[in-house]
Amino acid sequence: MRRILTPLNKEIIGKLKAGEEVLLTGTIYTARDQAHKRLVKEISKRKNLIKNQIIYYCGPTNTPRGKVIGSAGPTTSSRMDEFTPKLLSVGLIAMIGKGNRSKEVRQVIKKHKAIYFLAPAGCGALLSKKIKAQKLIAYKDLGPEAIYELKVKDFPLIVGIDSKGRSIDDISYGARRAT
Repeated sequence: MRRILTPLNKEIIGKLKAGEEVLLTGTIYTARDQAHKRLVKEISKRKNLIKNQIIYYCGPTNTPRGKVIGSAGPTTSSRMDEFTPKLLSVGLIAMIGKGNRSKEVRQVIKKHKAIYFLAPAGCGALLSKKIKAQKLIAYKDLGPEAIYELKVKDFPLIVGIDSKGRSIDDISYGARRAT
């Protein structure tokens, strides 16, 4: 398992391969459907809004007393597919979520040499233990769908689509065909 630190860059991303397991430490930002809609509108005003950042498709639950954050599991990534080409075109470098991405998103990930990570689904409570700090950044009115800055340590991920456009599904399918 490879350990990687934020900020990510094209050199680090270029070395990661679909199916590879990683532990991510550093800063990531949450954003779901409604936040994506607003981000796309704001990009025309502030181009560097998300440059070289990582978006985690997540809407954390309320924070229990004595905890840093509530359950923080991944959201289905395909819900953000319509916004992804625009966000990658202005510098988003990585996304974290669950599930497959569209053919268009896979192509645009390759074009921009970005990366898509898979977070373990159904493990929101466990993942929240890897979050060491959180801070509201934007869109407070969206509640759990607001944008939060998260500081994570050893956040477990799998490379779902690498910067060359290879998908974990390709690897899995190839392995099944070989047997």
